[in-house]
Amino acid sequence: MPKAKTANGTPRPASGPVTLLVGTRKGAFFIRSDRARRSWTLAGPHFLGNIVNHPPAFPKAAPGEKGLSVEHVFWLTPGHSSEPGAWYAGVSPPGLFRSDDGGVTWEGVSGFNANPMRIVWIGGEQEQGPPGGATLHSINVDPRDPRHLYIGISVGGAFESSDRGETWRPLNQGVAADFLPVKDPEYGHDVHCMRLHPLAPDRLYQQNHCGMYRLDRPGERWERMGNAMPKAIGDIGFPLVLHPRDPDTLWVFPMDGGTVWPRVSPDGKPAAYVSRDGGRNWRRQDKGLPAKQGWFTVKRQAMCADARDPVGVYFGTTSGEVWMSASEGERWTSIARHLPEIYSVEVAGR
Repeated sequence: MPKAKTANGTPRPASGPVTLLVGTRKGAFFIRSDRARRSWTLAGPHFLGNIVNHPPAFPKAAPGEKGLSVEHVFWLTPGHSSEPGAWYAGVSPPGLFRSDDGGVTWEGVSGFNANPMRIVWIGGEQEQGPPGGATLHSINVDPRDPRHLYIGISVGGAFESSDRGETWRPLNQGVAADFLPVKDPEYGHDVHCMRLHPLAPDRLYQQNHCGMYRLDRPGERWERMGNAMPKAIGDIGFPLVLHPRDPDTLWVFPMDGGTVWPRVSPDGKPAAYVSRDGGRNWRRQDKGLPAKQGWFTVKRQAMCADARDPVGVYFGTTSGEVWMSASEGERWTSIARHLPEIYSVEVAGR
């Protein structure tokens, strides 16, 4: 049955219970709410102590050549709505895979994986890179065109394809790369999270190692919307969450981006920040969160939103807590504690 829609054509907000899927370093958990999102029940762990990955693999190397092997699957994105069963997977080391049978079998997207520029874009097969290894993530499919794709690479930058991944081009103009000797380089950036809004698919948002950005297509140059953040907080973080019905509303969760990169909340005072005007202005949301001595942060896949009205916003921390807000971030409540370090939080069925 198709989802009911409002008068303006957007999906009508859901009203039933919410289920969160929480992925951690030591297993998976489910957290289920009542219909009002006031009471929450934790279930799990599932696969305790195990790391469970999907099975894509790079082609076998020719005799005498060094091949690539998938270290872990980092990001999953469903294909276009016109392609039932289609999924994309981003892996470490940076590679892109596609399944057309719901994940039973996978094939590498050779336009990226076998691209002669791949090794240049990602800065070589580095022995050192981001914690957990360099990875391909933030796979976005244009809802108007299944051939139009965006990806983010850490490290490498943002890239675009208009032919279902057969060819790619960098899309990084205007994004700082303070760790590189070249100013405004074509590639080599460290994308943390990049989101396309399905109701405004010409709008892209990006949380980067070097700030927060917005791009309105057909423009080519990113605008640093993080310049509007308080200077004492900065615009460095990992997650970026979009409101399901308002392309101008988004949430971020800043961390200490100082010279030593401790990956904790600034000054031990955690808070989300919300913008209601596409990143031009930001407002702090910390009610209910620790006022001090809150030394955690939130990973790029560990923050999400449901489709209720008002929207529920959720995040999991590096210290093993899950927090939720049923008021679009105006007040936060802890709904699970003492879990392992949290890598991802998703809403089942939104």
